[in-house]
Amino acid sequence: MSINNLEPQKLPEGKGVIYNLIGALANNRTTVYLVTFLLTVAGYGIFNSLPKEQFPEIVVPQIYVNTVYAGTAPADIENLINKPLEKQIKAEKGVKRIKSNALQDVSVILVEFETDVNVEIAKERVKSAIDKARRDLPTDLTQDPTALEVNFSEFPIMNINLAGNFPVDKLKSYAEIVQDEIEALPEITRVDIVGALDREIQINLDLQKMQAYGIAFYDIQSAVQNENVNISGGELNVGDVRRTLRVKGEFKTIDQLRNVIIRSGQGATARLSEIAEVVDSNAERQDFARLDNKPVVTLNVIKRGGENLVIASDKIEVILDKLEKTSLPDGLEVKITADSSERTKGDINDLINTVVMGFIFVVLVLMFFMGVRDAIFVGLSVPLSALLAFYPLMLMGFTLNTIVLFAFLLGLGIVVDDAIVVIENSHRIFNQHKNLSIKEAVRLAASEVFIPVFAGTLTTIAPFFPLIFWPGIVGEFMKYLPYTLIFTLFASLIVSYVMNPIFAITFMRRSDDESNLDQSFSSLKRPLIILGAVAFASYLISFLASSDGMFGFANLVVLIMILYVFNHYILTPKMIIPFQEQFLPKLMRGYRSLITFVIKGWRPVGVVFGALGLLVVTIITLGIVKPEVIFFPSGEPDYVYVYNVMPIGTDANKTNEVTKEIERRVFKVLEENNAMEAVNSVISNVGKNAGDPMNPDRSATPHKSKVTIAFISKEHRGDVSSQELLTKIRDGVKGIPGTEISVERESNGPPTGKPITLEIVGEDFDELRNIENAVRAKIETAGIKGIDELKSDLVTNKPEIIIDVDREKASREGISTAQVAMALRTALFGLEISKFRDNDDEYPIQLRLMQDDRNKIERLLSMNITYRDMNMGGVLRNVPLASIADISYSTTFSQINRKDAERIITLSSDVVPGFNANEINQEILRATSNMKLPSGYTLRQGGEQEEQAEAAAFLGSAFLIAIAMIYLILAAQFNSIVKPLIIFFTIVLSLIGVLLGFMITGKTFSVIMSGVGIIALAGIVVKNGILLIEFIDELRKRGMPLRDAIIEGGATRLTPVLLTAASTILGMIPLAFGLAFDFGALFIDLNWVVNIGGDSAVFWNILAWTIIYGLILSTVLTLVVVPCLYYISERVKEKFFGIVDENQVLEIEKTEVELA
Repeated sequence: MSINNLEPQKLPEGKGVIYNLIGALANNRTTVYLVTFLLTVAGYGIFNSLPKEQFPEIVVPQIYVNTVYAGTAPADIENLINKPLEKQIKAEKGVKRIKSNALQDVSVILVEFETDVNVEIAKERVKSAIDKARRDLPTDLTQDPTALEVNFSEFPIMNINLAGNFPVDKLKSYAEIVQDEIEALPEITRVDIVGALDREIQINLDLQKMQAYGIAFYDIQSAVQNENVNISGGELNVGDVRRTLRVKGEFKTIDQLRNVIIRSGQGATARLSEIAEVVDSNAERQDFARLDNKPVVTLNVIKRGGENLVIASDKIEVILDKLEKTSLPDGLEVKITADSSERTKGDINDLINTVVMGFIFVVLVLMFFMGVRDAIFVGLSVPLSALLAFYPLMLMGFTLNTIVLFAFLLGLGIVVDDAIVVIENSHRIFNQHKNLSIKEAVRLAASEVFIPVFAGTLTTIAPFFPLIFWPGIVGEFMKYLPYTLIFTLFASLIVSYVMNPIFAITFMRRSDDESNLDQSFSSLKRPLIILGAVAFASYLISFLASSDGMFGFANLVVLIMILYVFNHYILTPKMIIPFQEQFLPKLMRGYRSLITFVIKGWRPVGVVFGALGLLVVTIITLGIVKPEVIFFPSGEPDYVYVYNVMPIGTDANKTNEVTKEIERRVFKVLEENNAMEAVNSVISNVGKNAGDPMNPDRSATPHKSKVTIAFISKEHRGDVSSQELLTKIRDGVKGIPGTEISVERESNGPPTGKPITLEIVGEDFDELRNIENAVRAKIETAGIKGIDELKSDLVTNKPEIIIDVDREKASREGISTAQVAMALRTALFGLEISKFRDNDDEYPIQLRLMQDDRNKIERLLSMNITYRDMNMGGVLRNVPLASIADISYSTTFSQINRKDAERIITLSSDVVPGFNANEINQEILRATSNMKLPSGYTLRQGGEQEEQAEAAAFLGSAFLIAIAMIYLILAAQFNSIVKPLIIFFTIVLSLIGVLLGFMITGKTFSVIMSGVGIIALAGIVVKNGILLIEFIDELRKRGMPLRDAIIEGGATRLTPVLLTAASTILGMIPLAFGLAFDFGALFIDLNWVVNIGGDSAVFWNILAWTIIYGLILSTVLTLVVVPCLYYISERVKEKFFGIVDENQVLEIEKTEVELA
């Protein structure tokens, strides 16, 4: 190696814990190799067993509180339920945010706690608050408040669609067969059936006949319930046998139900069939589903949290194959859509291949600097560190997702740093001191660099440590990154000081030995024979067992044989040795000359001020150029959603007709753009599953629908751009009267809300609407472009008929308002009064008025309210509704929203493609900054901007904490206040590199990804400064003068500094460019597949480029600026504090003698 050109330096002292540890390990090499093998095998087993998913399951302490109060308007729900509950909930410890919705008959409150609160504890606190609020709640609630945990993992992992020329009830029965089989899997929570008709037994009452007999709803309910029974009467002793006595009166046929005798309170009787139509029918349809324009019954499969998505998907496919052969009829089409496992497999496979590519790049650069043999030692630290890190990941219950895999990729170039320093120092000492044995050289080298290596590892970990405490949903999403990196970096430290030294002691050779290689073929015979035998055996096993895995392994062995021969004849003698013996010495001599030149006179000061000037210029340029800033990066969408919202109260059948028109227009756009081949499916949902997949509706929504366009994987779409199609679909579905249509893409990363969100807070809705109109006018006047459609969540056009009960008249009659409401609810909505058993299934018996009676208000007003008048001895009386109530027609709020106990209107919008959300929000802020709001009213930004502000604030705090932690570590290491500040300058240099890189290349800056990258850089770049300063200090302790120590220390540490930087940069290159070589396809299918710019690259490449830009400039400038700063600091100490190093005095005296 080139290090041989340096004169031998004084050996470090051979003592200390590390020196003794490596000596003990060297004496027990067999044990080290055996333990390494066992840990590797076990780690690989853990890797295969970890649950796999695309993104981590987010566990955020959020609790839903649901309350039902039938017949109550949103305004009353707000006052009677939401306000009392909010008052008690916000007093509970750890509550971060409260959002409430008051709807017709229903109260929904979402309580978000701080992320350090356990979900179960949060649930108990909410239950406690509910108990405290009960005294202030109505006593006649239809359903008491219930607290439910929010689980972000509870969304469909796939849709199973059944279609064919079968009646709908048959399709549902087939769906139930599939449902039962899949729900039996331990990985599955439940399977929801959508688009099927639900059987029910309907009792449709004729109002006139019912009133002619004087029969009330209660009379029918009581009669049916009393007849449809199956009751045990106890046990009867018959001889020596005790027999159970049972009264079995359940209805076996619908005719039995029709013949039930109904007796009125006045004694009149009638068969049920005489006053009602009793039919075996289906419930009123509230939802529809279609696949590619064909009606289907869809099963939405919900996975259990923490289970393996890929295994669950594979098991479901096996079940479907079995059912299609055994239980399902011919002609039934079964199609899986929106299978999350497909994208998960693709993303994980791409990232694994990217990790392998990065590993190859890292090992390749190591080969040139260190030689093939040493590069393999160092390269082994990557898989060993990763496999060791799987142990704590398993214990913490982590899944294998893209965040974890990216953390391994980010650590790819970092984990080799420790091994590089140890092996490179071992090789230097071993080559400079010919009298030393390899064992002694490795012991001395490892103990010499332990402190800087350990400190460097701690400083690399320090920036990631605060990220563990990242609050909120974004923090729950990103926390896997710091945990994985911390575990991997600690594992790399163990590998570098336990396994790498033993590898070096066993296999390391002096450079002279490598330069004089035996290039005869005879030296290759033995390894080639062994490898050939392994390949032959693998081919044979693959043929006999039909194993693709063994065939791929055999091909890999053959490739290793080819590379072995290539290295023997070409790579090492023709490329690596010339690089080490010619290029590297020139580079080191050039660097030595450069440092000698810059640390004379006032030149160090000029270099430092030049770096500071570059920082100033960069900041000024940043203010001029202003790179685009986003929250989370996103690329081409895999799913496009067309959401349709019709006026509240729209029937599901009408919504379905409009949705068919939307479908027609969507297909027209796809066909006109020749994009059908790029589309996997087009699914329509009406009434159910019509909301955002990440925030599904928790009740029926017959006025809503959704059309989902699912595209095939990006690499197979050819020239079709799903983003361009999204824009064209948005234009194509415009202009349908009476609808609100929005076209959106699937969300990347955690759920954060709309990119443009304005919240108007206050008490009076009229004033809130006035402010909303003023805001819209300001935006329109300012001419702000890029806003798709600013929509308000306050809907005031919900039509309603108000039944105004005259309380005085009703009270005189002895009737309560609740009795009136429940009678109307039974007449219109219906009441389940019993169950009809058919074999093992039960179906509801539903009681309500006939359609003609329930849809005409005048007939409803003529309906009698039947009650028992206790003022007249309990006599049953019938009072017409019209005699105690009046009606009026009006419109009202569909819901009233509150946030943190205040009424709120939210205006939100997506961003038109080509525009930047942050820029638009800044324009909105400027346009509305001079608005004068009434007292008690505020205008603020929410949604994605709120999450972005929280994330930016946290990342800023995390950066400062990281700096403080790094400083403490460095101060403890160097026992100095100044030297950590010198090293900190490398962080400033990295920031210059990041900013210049983004401005020059025009890349987008991501608040999350770039922020995490900058924090990561803070730990990475200080390693170079540590290596330089620590070795300069060491040389000065050994008696070398200041200037000589700086020059010699810089030259000696040039190789490890360049290696650590190059390995990290090259490890990032595949991800930065989205380069994924499919090694599985190569070795198993012998198919050369290279993917560039995949989905993972779109999500992660901003972070990769942040590290690359920062590290390139920081490394180059660190090698010059840090020696200058060191020189300046020592001269300042000498001049102002009189602290003169003895070696420096000798250097001055020597110079004076030479001048004389």
